[in-house]
Amino acid sequence: MSANILDGKAIAAELRAEIKQEVAQLVNQGKTQPGLAVILVGENPASQVYVRNKKNACKEVGFNDVAYDLPASTSQVELLSLIDELNQRVDVHGILVQLPLPDHISAETVIERINPLKDVDGFHPYNVGRLATRMTNLAPCTPHGVMTMLAKTGIPLRGLNAVVVGASNIVGIPMALELLNVRATVTVCHSATKDLAQKVSEADLVVVGVGIPNMVKGEWIKPGAIVIDVGINRLDDGKLCGDVEFDVAKEKASWITPVPGGVGPMTIATLLQNTLQVAKS
Repeated sequence: MSANILDGKAIAAELRAEIKQEVAQLVNQGKTQPGLAVILVGENPASQVYVRNKKNACKEVGFNDVAYDLPASTSQVELLSLIDELNQRVDVHGILVQLPLPDHISAETVIERINPLKDVDGFHPYNVGRLATRMTNLAPCTPHGVMTMLAKTGIPLRGLNAVVVGASNIVGIPMALELLNVRATVTVCHSATKDLAQKVSEADLVVVGVGIPNMVKGEWIKPGAIVIDVGINRLDDGKLCGDVEFDVAKEKASWITPVPGGVGPMTIATLLQNTLQVAKS
């Protein structure tokens, strides 16, 4: 029997509707409208799409979005100066710098320059550290969005064998921390992992975020497992696919996310949640 589909698009729409209602209540009470500053440096086509989607989501829920589309020639000093300015603005509750940045700008330096209380992406070491010590403030958006999706399955995560494929600072590491915090037993796999297929085949829950099309084969999936595919890749024929071999995996899994329409919309919805959280604090 085919897996149940975890429809991230639908779940995200529900979250945005709730956020929109809360924003309207804030404004009606005479409180500050939540403000999100979105900074794009350069003309990376994928980044332009992501930023456009974030701007549209801001408008949908009633946020004040402050957009900065900067040329690729922008210096690191200029970008840091802009962040310093936004850190001081009381009408800006969240600051998002779209990654990747041009090679001459250090992403780590930029992330650390953002006031961690306005770091709605959840990338600042302060926020990752709080997640690691179970004192979560602003959680990294994609992993936290995945946790929201997992709650929709109704399956308790405590005690599950979870395998996270990919160890990036944006997805893999914070995803493992999120799962540890709910008492799953977590294995993190990466490019040096031996016998990946065996580890995946033993998992009750698999989260994959590596950016390699169909890297995790459907035949590896344990019958009844939950499969979360964070990857989104464009093939030579223009079609989008994830990091998991979907058509085969869905015949073995109990729940699975599609690509597109799975984790992606949840990342943006969680970004809005984080920004609203700051505005209300």
